[in-house]
Amino acid sequence: MVEVVAALIWDENKFMICQRPAHKARGLLWEFVGGKVEPGETKEEALIGECRAELDITLSVGDVFMDVIHEYPDITVHLTLFHSRIEEGTPKLLEHHDLKWILPEEIPQYDFCPADTEILARITEEAEKAKAKGTDECE
Repeated sequence: MVEVVAALIWDENKFMICQRPAHKARGLLWEFVGGKVEPGETKEEALIGECRAELDITLSVGDVFMDVIHEYPDITVHLTLFHSRIEEGTPKLLEHHDLKWILPEEIPQYDFCPADTEILARITEEAEKAKAKGTDECE
């Protein structure tokens, strides 16, 4: 099983998604920015390094939002998604095909990596609860 980390980065009521490069496995599907945890590094260190390498941003990593184990035909991943925020920099497309900031209700408009399905359902659920309470904030 491969340890993978990703960042849930909010800007007001929108969150960041990135489109995988066409030449990689699951090419052109959307995902959260992140990558594999290398031997000897913590999940937080891996996430900070991946965001620096892929988007040229410095990340502040918070609590875990959700953990998912997903079996693809070619790989099984243990994905840990962290609440994160951009400390420094403006995201640049150094590796991804595209990047968007979307509202939770826009999720169905994008084709995401299958490992993200449960996560997206929880984001949608939490956004709907927040709306029902009369607030736009997702925590």
